Amino acid sequence: MNDTLPVDPPRFMARPTRFLFFTGKGGVGKTSVACAAALSLADRGKSVLLVSTDPASNLDEILDVPLTNHPVAVPQAARLDVLNIDPTAAAEAYRARVLEQMGAEASAQELDTVREQLSGACTTEIAAFDEFVGRLADEDGAYDHIVFDTAPTGHTLRLLSLPKAWSGFLADNDQGASCLGPHSGLKTQEERFRTAMRALRDPSTTTVILVTRPERGAIAEAGRTSDELRALGLGNQHLVVNGVFHASDPSDATAESLETQGQQALAEMPAVPRALPRDDIPLRPFEMMGLDALRALLRPGPFAAPHAGSAIAAPWVGDLPGLDRLVDLLAADGKGLIMVMGKGGVGKTTIATAIALGLVERGHGVHLSTTDPAAHLEMTLAGNVPGLLVDRIDPKVETERYIAKVMEQRGSSLDAQGQALLREDLASPCTEEVAVFHAFSHIVAEARSAFVVLDTAPTGHSLLLMDATGAYHRQMTRQSALHAPGRITTPLMRLQDPDYTRILLVTLAETTPVSQASALQDDLRRAQIEPYAWIINKSLLAAGSGDALLRQRLAGERKQIDRVRGAMAKRLFFVPWQATPPVGVAALERLARDRATCNDQPPPLSKAI
Repeated sequence: MNDTLPVDPPRFMARPTRFLFFTGKGGVGKTSVACAAALSLADRGKSVLLVSTDPASNLDEILDVPLTNHPVAVPQAARLDVLNIDPTAAAEAYRARVLEQMGAEASAQELDTVREQLSGACTTEIAAFDEFVGRLADEDGAYDHIVFDTAPTGHTLRLLSLPKAWSGFLADNDQGASCLGPHSGLKTQEERFRTAMRALRDPSTTTVILVTRPERGAIAEAGRTSDELRALGLGNQHLVVNGVFHASDPSDATAESLETQGQQALAEMPAVPRALPRDDIPLRPFEMMGLDALRALLRPGPFAAPHAGSAIAAPWVGDLPGLDRLVDLLAADGKGLIMVMGKGGVGKTTIATAIALGLVERGHGVHLSTTDPAAHLEMTLAGNVPGLLVDRIDPKVETERYIAKVMEQRGSSLDAQGQALLREDLASPCTEEVAVFHAFSHIVAEARSAFVVLDTAPTGHSLLLMDATGAYHRQMTRQSALHAPGRITTPLMRLQDPDYTRILLVTLAETTPVSQASALQDDLRRAQIEPYAWIINKSLLAAGSGDALLRQRLAGERKQIDRVRGAMAKRLFFVPWQATPPVGVAALERLARDRATCNDQPPPLSKAI
């Protein structure tokens, strides 16, 4: 197989079901493949709605059309509409509907109570879920196909488990109120939840397309996701391996290594993903921006190579400081919280682990943890290091711990009936969000006296956690103003303190990761949190290559590096693409120590491509 392999139509597009779900690890190309599939169906004459459930979606950038919570027609793509489930807008609409359901007889105090209950991040998630259920229920039946471009795996599994969780919760609770609003008023939505579950589980209606890259970590996550989705009843699955590369010049070291890594990952594919029907999509020499590129993604090649004699007129990136310089700066602080953030698939876990090991090498004890439901820390580290504590915020474990604590603190003074009611209330899926936030708060507080390195979930999931942090801050400051003004320090205040917290934004030198990092930086600044530095990870430009396809991609990389250097990053650090995947303690320590991992001399900028 080579990069001109015919892939039109892929097998998953041969007899498409009405609902198509695209999911997978961050950075594998879910959005590109979902957009290309939706566009292909529309080009065949089908009416199609493309829906993003990712809080950090970049559909608008890819399709060059402004998005809202309502379907918008895509220019030059007849019969294709697109919408983005914006959690903030959905939450506002959801709150308005819940308050309206309470009716005119509700007192001002009752309205205020429910309004307060609906102010947290959990309500934001439920509101997005409600929009999602509405599309699955598809009450008006206006589209032949609905294509879902989902958030990275952990967030998506949470979303897909909600219909079952909320249906069970409402079945056992018909009094009181929570972050859903009044339970009795929401009973009317139970049938919509059941309809959603029926649609998800029906193989004649729904297909789940697990998108991956020819990389061990992404393939392993596809296997785990497959198992978890089957446990939820979603058994009609298909595997798409995106970005399969074959070198045109076997003597080119970078190209040969890139191909070898991919082929080894595919050859060692675990049994679960190997058993799925599969399509391979070749690596393309261009980014998936605009309709022409999207249409070409699922078409056979060949793709024209650059003209001979053309050159990459790029500044050499070797003048950027490496990860060793960043670790030196961080180590000088002696303690503090280091949060590594960015789009899924950019290498946050690798960078966070390398920084933690670099701090340990410089004589510091470090607590390395993650808020990512996918939790790749142990697989990346692949070993134990004295002075390094490694764990994760496990939502299930933290929820059990939180419920036990609440039952001990509040249940001990209740009779059996009261304890039963309290346990029922804690069965709400919202409890998980509260429990995870409490665990996050404890880890943040540890940085008062030691180094804490936190590998965060992909952007959208992290923003929901930040929403919870903001909601808690508002609640505590209101209470403090009444009872103990000036005597509290909330997690948000610690994140806002530049002497306490260092936020590191990790990106690849590609349009979408850079745009999402920039948008994340804007969101953080609105919360009065200033990022400390940017890290450009896995740059092929530094490695240099004479391969025709890779040389085309290098020109795009150069544009993104210029973009970040020019207008986005106050401090910028650089990690080159590694010929050997940086897995294991020794490789990660080299990443944070050895400047020689970067070429000391720039490649000739006039080299023909």
